[in-house]
Amino acid sequence: MESILKRLQAGEILLCDGGMGTFLQAKGLQPGSCPELWCVDQPEAVLDIHRSYRDAGSDIVECNSFGGTRYKLKHYGLETRVTEINRAAAAIARQVAGDRQHVLGSVGPTGEFMEPYGMETEAAFQAAFREQLEALEAGGADCVIIETMTGLEEACVAIRAAKQHTRLVVAASFTFDPQVHGGYATMMGVTPEKMAEGVLEAGADIIGTNCGTGPDHMIRIVRQLKPVAAGKPIFAMPNAGMPVLENGQTIFKETPEEMARKAPLLVEAGATIIGGCCGTGPGHIAAMRRAIHGG
Repeated sequence: MESILKRLQAGEILLCDGGMGTFLQAKGLQPGSCPELWCVDQPEAVLDIHRSYRDAGSDIVECNSFGGTRYKLKHYGLETRVTEINRAAAAIARQVAGDRQHVLGSVGPTGEFMEPYGMETEAAFQAAFREQLEALEAGGADCVIIETMTGLEEACVAIRAAKQHTRLVVAASFTFDPQVHGGYATMMGVTPEKMAEGVLEAGADIIGTNCGTGPDHMIRIVRQLKPVAAGKPIFAMPNAGMPVLENGQTIFKETPEEMARKAPLLVEAGATIIGGCCGTGPGHIAAMRRAIHGG
């Protein structure tokens, strides 16, 4: 199988997975439990979710490793099991992917802040990201997405750790919110243009955006990213619409058909990898695939 970068450079439009957490909950994940530990304790459940996306037509299997740094795992008393959990997450994804799909390691924010905004050092962040990234590569990942990021400094540390210590293709994806006076920025004030400039300088191979908004806003964000992407591929993984609070629960209402109608607009805006985030499932991925590739 060709590398993901070669496929994108050749003009392919690739489909990634959708959400993971909701499906783990449907299989019995309890509030306050560690989703990533299921890669060790209940691998068949994680395999089943990956298979459902593969069967829906995804080209990329995204690992159940979003909260896999020692910082996040420490909340569950699992900080000594980083390598075990992340290696298992990638191995499960590779088992489903075989030689037909790419395996995308997921690396989320640590939840901490580096100096001077917080108590953590850049060296500590670097070590934590390196530990997770090396385990994902050892388990079978061929690319990684540093995702749902809001701070440029933390994202760039993760990108450099991947570039210095692995051979993984590196995507960097931020979560942007619409601003009162127009435009988009993260909760840390990073605009799409500033994000692109920073992560590309750090060495990202792919840039993009996930979570936070539905496809309508994400189309506009991708349009802002394209002129400053320096020719790099662009990733877009929207939620199933903007979140709505009903009966005390956050829900996402866009149907597979509604998202599918907008998928070609994401491509037209400049995205070459498309998937889904909160509220999306195999039905959304299958519908978006039909809208983009036909059949």
